[in-house]
Amino acid sequence: MATTSARLLSLLSLLQARRDWPGRLLAERLEVSARTVRRDVDRLRELGYPVVATKGPDGGYRLDAGTELPPLLFDDDQAVALAVALRTAAATGAGIEEAAERALSTVRQVMPARLRHRVDSLHVTAVGRAGAQPDPQADPRVLVALGTAVHAREVLRFDYPPASPDSGDAPAERSPRRVQPHHLVTWGGRWYLVAWDLEREDWRTFRADRITPRTPTGPRFTPRDVPGGNVAAFVAGRFRGSDGDGDWPCLGEVILDLPAAAVSGHAGDGFVEALGPDRCRLVLGAWSWPGLAATIGRFDAGVQVVGPPELRDAFAHLARRFADAAER
Repeated sequence: MATTSARLLSLLSLLQARRDWPGRLLAERLEVSARTVRRDVDRLRELGYPVVATKGPDGGYRLDAGTELPPLLFDDDQAVALAVALRTAAATGAGIEEAAERALSTVRQVMPARLRHRVDSLHVTAVGRAGAQPDPQADPRVLVALGTAVHAREVLRFDYPPASPDSGDAPAERSPRRVQPHHLVTWGGRWYLVAWDLEREDWRTFRADRITPRTPTGPRFTPRDVPGGNVAAFVAGRFRGSDGDGDWPCLGEVILDLPAAAVSGHAGDGFVEALGPDRCRLVLGAWSWPGLAATIGRFDAGVQVVGPPELRDAFAHLARRFADAAER
């Protein structure tokens, strides 16, 4: 028989896995008597877990939502922070999306209603992979306020300072912004609000760490579709310097004298196709043709340019520049 502590953890895990458990089935899964299950349930209640008895032919148990989080787990702010981290787990590229969803479901199940409402209102779109953590970071309370406005579809007012005190922005640029908030996204580890700016009548992306929300929020609005209908592609396009359709402004195709396996791990969002044991096709984008040529040059392998002509010209331009540098 397992030790009491190990058995309690197993019992808690079972109660979190489904809504209702007949007492007889719990006893069978834990390989103990029904009396032992009743004692273990009492121990969990003493620890603060809201386990309630259910009626039925055999009787059973359910892990219910409590008036407060069980002790020794998380306070309110930690619980919200955990939910935010789990919602953005897909941005890590570590393949833990399914596990993160299950963990979020487990935590949410025992949250009091006030926290479940805050967590449910926070929907995040993760775009791109996070690199080094930028500084400064967004205030979690601001993220919750933005997520709540997005969820409620209410006009949001906030202060948004210029990029620097010496930016030369006109006074109108420093006035409170009025927007229809549509999506809260992450890009490269930094948070952004995607919104329709009511004054400028255009889509804008705002850094969350520079937003100071004002209260109260404004009237409800009818959601718009972001250009292209895909918020991830729209944000990616904005940061790549395109018009918001998600495509790089410069897209080229080459054949590299390297195996596909050696290229795919360093090609970012590029397309890699194996052409043989030591050759592959690479389709890659960048914000400029010289930038694209330089990126391809990092593979330090033979290159055959398939197209377009602008990419071939960029290689010739860099070749002359690098030759001049070598002569100097």
